[in-house]
Amino acid sequence: MFDVIIIGAGQAGLSMGYHLLKQTKNFLIIDQNKKIGDSWKNRYESLVLFTTREFSSLPGLQMKGDPQGLPTKNEVVEYLGLYARTFELPIQMETNVQSLEKQENTFIIKTNIETMHSKQVIIATGPFQLPSIPSISKNLSNNVYQVHSSEYKNASQLLPGNALIVGGGNSGAQIAVELSSSREVHLSISKEISFLPLTFFRKSIFWWFKKLRILNATAESFIGKRIRGNGDPIFGNELKHLLRDQRIILHPRTIHCNQEIFQFEDQEKIEVKNVIWATGFTSNYEWINISQVLDKTGNPVHSRGITQIEGLYFLGLPWQHKRGSALLLGVGEDAEYIANKMNI
Repeated sequence: MFDVIIIGAGQAGLSMGYHLLKQTKNFLIIDQNKKIGDSWKNRYESLVLFTTREFSSLPGLQMKGDPQGLPTKNEVVEYLGLYARTFELPIQMETNVQSLEKQENTFIIKTNIETMHSKQVIIATGPFQLPSIPSISKNLSNNVYQVHSSEYKNASQLLPGNALIVGGGNSGAQIAVELSSSREVHLSISKEISFLPLTFFRKSIFWWFKKLRILNATAESFIGKRIRGNGDPIFGNELKHLLRDQRIILHPRTIHCNQEIFQFEDQEKIEVKNVIWATGFTSNYEWINISQVLDKTGNPVHSRGITQIEGLYFLGLPWQHKRGSALLLGVGEDAEYIANKMNI
């Protein structure tokens, strides 16, 4: 019987482990991947964080390198592995959770390896679970290469010809910029893009966010609600300049596709050879067999990670408390909060 089992060994689960170590609890972190950092390792090769190393570290261990530089995905993979080794966190990899139940005061976690029992459980599986691909993708011809951004690695995957990126987040922006150096690129977005520079007066934009206390804005504050309502901006000016120079062609929301033809909200149509669906992710909590944990849409019901079920917590959700709750820069604060609220 464990005091705590943490499901997920990404930045959220590792941060939680760090804080539980200080409380000398009997706990275990489990993860379905083969190695620490695999969720980062499997993303596109050119991925670079928009937060500097100064703002990309977990509690207790600063990321190596120039604090003002932007880390690559491989640096994050190495850092997470180093973090786990530095604090000698108890981790069991290649452990896939099949179901979670609660009987009286004990949680029962059935996995592909064994059935575990714990007094408390922290679900730290993060926001990037199931790729969300629009149903219209089924209308495309087999002559069109299509891939979700989570499965995109580099330009060599694509067929000769143009590429359409559907989705206006930072991943879609980075992929569009990368592909624009070798082919005609189109970008389809559902609302106007807002841009923020990576630096301002030689300081990271996140340094200014901290200085202006924007990073401290909670989900329910006036500033927090404004930021959430506006959606995530695109960090950096590369895409902005390429759009200005028409090296990337911007389109409104995609409304239909058939065979090799895409149609946009302004009724314009183009023929496409490759499409990257940068359309985000959906949550998958079907394995949780406990009532009152999820709402009608399948999302967790919680107050800053604390659910209505005694002993059950979530960590690493977008805007769980602040803008950085799902990011390296902010998940540690939420982990510390939950650690201090646990009753053992």
